[in-house]
Amino acid sequence: MRYRQAIALLALVGLFVALYLWLHALGFGGAIKCGASGGCETVQTSQWAVFLGLPVAFYGVVGYLAILVVAIVALRPAALSQPRWSTWLVLLATVGFGFTLYLTYLELFVIHAICRWCIGSAVIITAIWIVSLLSLKSLAIRTDHAASRPPRDLPV
Repeated sequence: MRYRQAIALLALVGLFVALYLWLHALGFGGAIKCGASGGCETVQTSQWAVFLGLPVAFYGVVGYLAILVVAIVALRPAALSQPRWSTWLVLLATVGFGFTLYLTYLELFVIHAICRWCIGSAVIITAIWIVSLLSLKSLAIRTDHAASRPPRDLPV
């Protein structure tokens, strides 16, 4: 349960970061707040800031929102012992992590600028990915232990 709570909290923080970047891409809020480096503006105005006709930050909003919803649904008492929710969290986090790796590669080796907000989002999705893997592993270990015990209502 703690893993799923951590994932939900991280997804909420990631959602706020992605929402800030998406609103900036839509023209709200003026100049992006990134410090003196100017890397954020360079990244956000590059040709790579749009994917399939939509700002990259929009995909972050959708991805973090999906992870948040699944993590919250997975916290229901009836869902806590169901491994499918942890599997869904791993799948969503893996897609987000893979997309983030691609975007980070573009920042470092193609655009040659670093956006602090993007790096923050990359750290968040990486943490979600790691925690989701730990959650799936933890659930598998608990399931294995439960299967190896003799039933309690039968005499041994």
